[in-house]
Amino acid sequence: MEGTKDSNVKRFCSQNILAILGFSSITAVIALIAVGLTQNKPLPENFKYGIVLDAGSSHTSLYIYKWDAEKKNNTGVVYQVEECKVKGPGIAAYSNNIDDLETYLLECMERSKNVIPKSLHSETPVYLGATAGMRLLRMESEQLAHKVLNEVSSILSDYPFDFQAARILTGQEEGAYGWITINYLLGKFIQKSKWFGLISRESNSEKTFGALDLGGASTQITFVPLGHTTESPDNFLQFRLYGQDYIVYTHSFLCYGKDEALRQKLAKDIQVSSNGILQDPCFHLGYEKFVNVTELYKSPCTKRFEKTLPFDQFQINGTGNYQQCAQSILELFNSSYCPYSQCAFNEVFMPPPQGDFGAFSAFYFVMNFLNMTSKEVSYQEKMNEIMEEYCSRTWKEVRTSFPEVNEKFLSAYCFSGTYILSLLLQGYHFTNSSLKNIHFMGKIEGSSAGWTLGYMLNLTNMIPAEKPWTTPLSHSTYVFLMVFFSLILVAGIITGLVIFKNPSYFWKEMV
Repeated sequence: MEGTKDSNVKRFCSQNILAILGFSSITAVIALIAVGLTQNKPLPENFKYGIVLDAGSSHTSLYIYKWDAEKKNNTGVVYQVEECKVKGPGIAAYSNNIDDLETYLLECMERSKNVIPKSLHSETPVYLGATAGMRLLRMESEQLAHKVLNEVSSILSDYPFDFQAARILTGQEEGAYGWITINYLLGKFIQKSKWFGLISRESNSEKTFGALDLGGASTQITFVPLGHTTESPDNFLQFRLYGQDYIVYTHSFLCYGKDEALRQKLAKDIQVSSNGILQDPCFHLGYEKFVNVTELYKSPCTKRFEKTLPFDQFQINGTGNYQQCAQSILELFNSSYCPYSQCAFNEVFMPPPQGDFGAFSAFYFVMNFLNMTSKEVSYQEKMNEIMEEYCSRTWKEVRTSFPEVNEKFLSAYCFSGTYILSLLLQGYHFTNSSLKNIHFMGKIEGSSAGWTLGYMLNLTNMIPAEKPWTTPLSHSTYVFLMVFFSLILVAGIITGLVIFKNPSYFWKEMV
């Protein structure tokens, strides 16, 4: 009877011990899984976003940038994730109907709300930088320029983003930020892959590129000169990016963007007309257009040519002659006097251009249309040959060849191409041999070449780096818990197997 009783007790104890061991093993398994998942779950993305609106003279573009909040050498690694072109002219054109600006900006701002995660809207900075178009409006009427900027600021403040500022950039800022953009994208500040289409592997990554920017109302040239000079200190700026200091020469020539340069040329040439007809070699043979004199003189850029004419309207008749067009354009550059050791034109100091240059904005768009962006067309004789052939084509032939291009832009390519070559050779004093160092750039690695990315890169110096996301447990704690629960699990399994397979041995050992 006692043997049966002892057997029942042993069986009861064995079952309870097995249950306890089983519970402990299951608990250890759950603990191991929980610790492993907690420690190894994907860390949240620690990104920030920024919005920059480029309010140019002829149009506005919105760019969305993204960067890791953990910065390198105190500067964010920024790249473009979205570009939206605002439909309509530049914001300066709305100076007399500012109520339309809200609708003007609506589509692109709404797209920004969809691109940027909603949780980050409130901490996403928004900047609007206005360039030469607004500089000219400010010259005409400071009150109107102020009115436009106030309205734009009010509109952008109503969106759920962190609106920072809407202001008119100086020409120096526009040039310098463009320089930052292309050197960043070409890997001159940090180690990045080279843009294999244009830059050879042998290119010295320590040497920065110069920047050539051409808009509708102004043009900028920026580069690091060979050696430092004390001449014209106002034309030099200093930047610190990725732990390095840079001193660059930069100058913006207001009124020498392609649209305002054409206005100047027309205002200059019409002075010698007595019958209201201008035979213009910069337009194709057969091209005709009527221009209002008041509209021509409305720009501050043409004031120096303004005179009373015996007609209110004049007619442009194209004659299509590249050489004559180039000669007419050269009269816009005043190189008769230089108060410094060397000048570009109009008595503006400029050291000799050094090294490679990236030419973007209208430089790229015009030369790309004319098929002059490749290395095979990087010398003056070939460029002249292409321009002579293109300008000599009739207007009817050009329209037939490019039916998809807006006639407003199509009609100006002969002038714009000729103007670009004149600006580079006679304005900036590039030579036949140094023309090959100019690389025409549209987009680089998915980002548009222009001043906006450089602007955002410089602004990230003022955005503090956040503490990196870390794992929930320290490495030592994680290892200890994993080993501890693994030992519990192994001990439980071994003990359970012994009890289950040889219970008599277990009880013998217990006694």
